[in-house]
Parts: sequence; C-alpha cells; structure tokens
Amino acid sequence: MATSKKLLQLNRTTLGKLVVVAVLMFGFGYALVPVYRQICEVLGINVLTQGEFVEAPKNTQIDKSRTIVVELDGNAQGPWRFRPTQRSIEVHPGELATVTYEVVNTQGRAVKAQAIPSYAPQLVTPHFKKVECFCFQEQTLQANEARQMPVVFFIDPALPREVKNITLSYTFFEIGGAVQTASAGTKAVR
Repeated sequence: MATSKKLLQLNRTTLGKLVVVAVLMFGFGYALVPVYRQICEVLGINVLTQGEFVEAPKNTQIDKSRTIVVELDGNAQGPWRFRPTQRSIEVHPGELATVTYEVVNTQGRAVKAQAIPSYAPQLVTPHFKKVECFCFQEQTLQANEARQMPVVFFIDPALPREVKNITLSYTFFEIGGAVQTASAGTKAVR
C-alpha cells in the first residue's frame, strides 16, 4: 500500500511538472513572433513593413554631387519566380526613383504572399525611404498570374557620404490561409 501511495504521489508530481512545462512552452511560442519582430526592428534586419508609408519628398534638394548605385535582388520562397526587372539603378540622394519587380505564380492555384525587404549595408536602413511598395501589404496571386510590382523610393540626403552602393533585397514567401479563387468563389486552403 505504501508503495502505491508513493507511486501515485510521484505520478501527480510528474503531471504537475509536465503541465507547467506545457504552459511555459505555449507562452514562449505565443510571445516568439512579437519578440522576433522587435529584435529584427532593433537590429534593422528583415524589418516587416506593414504600414511603413512615407510621403514623397516635397521641395527636396537633390544632391547631384553624389551618385548611389542601388543593386536589386529578389529571393523566392514558394511556388513562383520572383526577380527585379533590372539589376541596378543609379540615383542621387533626394531623387525619387522607381524600380519594378516581377512575380509569376507557377502554380495552378491562387496563393497569398508577402515580401520582406532587407538592406545592405545595414546602416542605410533608416535612410532608404519607400513611398510606394508592394511589400506594404499581402499579395494574392491567381493561378499562373504574372505581375509587375513597383517600388518608389528615395535615399535620404543625410546618408553618410562614404556609402556608394546599397543592396535592396526582397524575400517573397507564401503565407498560409484560405485564398478565394477567381472562378466559382471556392476556397483553396493552404
């Protein structure tokens, strides 16, 4: 009898510990996304740009004495082809510029996607001002759809003078969820 009471007590203690571990794991998983976003924002890497709208500069003095080469890069993490339509562009600080990225959904189903920008060198992040960007919102691409997506930006003239090259890179990835298809109003679940 004493052994079964000890075994029962040991089982209850183990169950209590497992419940505490499960609750802690759930809490950690729940807090992981906002913590990740904060860390990325502080470090200036893979900053999510939801709502990062910047007004076009008004009466900005363009610094014609400097030329910055902006190299463009596109990475696809999903069922599509994604690339810039040109490899680089030369701009003067303060000058409004437009570049275009092309995406082609190679699947026979609609997909939702999001683009995340990153900049190199890292110190240019606060100086790279996007006025319009496909990365501001989720994109829904219908089956086999091809789309040209613009990025309108300017480089803040306060960018340190030693910076001559900037790399603007986007990673375009599929996000889960149901997507409304164009025909018959049915849903494709991912």
